[in-house]
Amino acid sequence: MPARLHHERIARSDASPERWLLLTHGIFGTGANWRGIARKVTEQRREWGIVLVDLRLHGRSEDGAAPHTIESCAEDLRALVAELGDITAIAGHSLGGKICAAARPRLSLAQTWLLDSSPSPRPGALEDPNNSVLRVLGELERLPRTWEKRDQLVAALVERGHDTALAQWLAMSLHPDAAGTLTLRFDLPALRALLADYFATDEWAALDDPTLGTVELVIADNSSVFTDDDKLRLARADQHVRAHHVNAGHWLHIEASAAVVELFSQFLV
Repeated sequence: MPARLHHERIARSDASPERWLLLTHGIFGTGANWRGIARKVTEQRREWGIVLVDLRLHGRSEDGAAPHTIESCAEDLRALVAELGDITAIAGHSLGGKICAAARPRLSLAQTWLLDSSPSPRPGALEDPNNSVLRVLGELERLPRTWEKRDQLVAALVERGHDTALAQWLAMSLHPDAAGTLTLRFDLPALRALLADYFATDEWAALDDPTLGTVELVIADNSSVFTDDDKLRLARADQHVRAHHVNAGHWLHIEASAAVVELFSQFLV
């Protein structure tokens, strides 16, 4: 049974969109992280609306039943696309991008966007000390789950070498209980299981069929997500697979929102 995914529609107040892009996030995020980008895109492309989606284990979506895998998440996404009925393109950042790739073969869409999300497996990624996503997960596993103030979690993460903007974004996942105590929303063991499958899964084959629309791969040039082997494979890919480069690190919605807006505004079809 697919998890029911929380979603919200973004469109200009004076427009009735002809087409809708489903946009989802990466690990630790929510669809709302992309709200500012969505609003700017719909301002520039009034014929488009954007549906912001929370993946399972994130935001206001259901956690869903185990196993927590890329395919389970793809099934959640396919169920939502079927429910909505008017989606013409899908996009995802990082974890969300690979989920979009996995969902693509059983959808009939014009475009699939992967935002700094390689379709490749990454053997050894769970043990890589330079893996920024795993570093964040490790810190969250070691730190307390409850806090009196968001600023305390921000300070703890910055003290451990993380960027302030990233720490502030992560602190948005603290939610108050009835007594006002802030608790981290994440099921960290389930997220670790999902990340393990993310690093083990190869989704290149899901991008092969040109009849399923174009594939837009956005590569953050200051990120290590796309390897040299990935870039060689892209150079040999069919014309329906296109690469776009952004001068930024992996957290595109934080570091390069204007560049992402420009890409969507120019290449959404």
